[in-house]
Amino acid sequence: MDASEPGHFDVVLMDIQMPVMNGLEATRRIRESARDDLRALPIVVLSANAFTEDVQESKRAGADDHLSKPISIKDLAATLGGILGRA
Repeated sequence: MDASEPGHFDVVLMDIQMPVMNGLEATRRIRESARDDLRALPIVVLSANAFTEDVQESKRAGADDHLSKPISIKDLAATLGGILGRA
């Protein structure tokens, strides 16, 4: 992401289960970026982990929201609309 032009991304849909680095660590690294635009970039975690503690862990990592799989289009649209100010 650091190689992208500032403002290139509007939002990140972050899966927790990824092969090289899990999504929570990737979220932490984005939040620790030297770039202001990346630190402020909205991040929505997508996960089959749906317990309260899973949602709290996502928030502690810096996610703006956490959606449990299977994801409904209605919930995704409402979440993105709220985060992006288009509710």
